[in-house]
Amino acid sequence: MDDCEREPGDCERELDDFAGELYSAMQRRPAPPGLKRKVMGRRAAAHRRQVRALWMERIAASLILAAAAGGAALWHHEAEQRRGEEAKQKVFTALRIADRALEQMNAQLAEHNRDSQ
Repeated sequence: MDDCEREPGDCERELDDFAGELYSAMQRRPAPPGLKRKVMGRRAAAHRRQVRALWMERIAASLILAAAAGGAALWHHEAEQRRGEEAKQKVFTALRIADRALEQMNAQLAEHNRDSQ
């Protein structure tokens, strides 16, 4: 059973009431005082948060790059030191070999001098 079949004018009154409420809801009303200031303040605060987050990201990226560059420089420095130590050991080895060769040569010369006298 339809609700409008109860009484003939009820359905029309309900539609009229609904139309009135709809019309009232659709009427243009002025914004409450301070709404624009409140909205713009929220927008500015959101923008400040975004800018702060962007700067934090930039700082973090800079720190990561600085750490990577420092690590690379340290690695390079240690590699240079290793090569220098290796070169120093090779020079000492070469000097020991030359010293032994000179000792052998001196021994041979001394023996040759004893034999020739």
